[in-house]
Amino acid sequence: MQGLFKGLALSLLLLFAVPSLAQEMAPIDVNTADAELLQELPGIGETRAQAIIEERETNGPFENAEDMGRVSGIGATTIDGFRDQVSF
Repeated sequence: MQGLFKGLALSLLLLFAVPSLAQEMAPIDVNTADAELLQELPGIGETRAQAIIEERETNGPFENAEDMGRVSGIGATTIDGFRDQVSF
């Protein structure tokens, strides 16, 4: 009975872990992503996602993670939080 419980627990863990692992493998292109997709980045909510879109439309594409600092409210800590999850 204990083995059955462990197997069930492991199955549930994998069920919920696999989608999040798949998401980590596909970086988000901040120069083409819509607001909904940008909000999947850590530290980016609705307001900052819209600010990212407005910034790139006004001043051109982002070339690297540091360029994201052009957006009001996005600093070094926020950038470090999503650096490995974005592409340009």
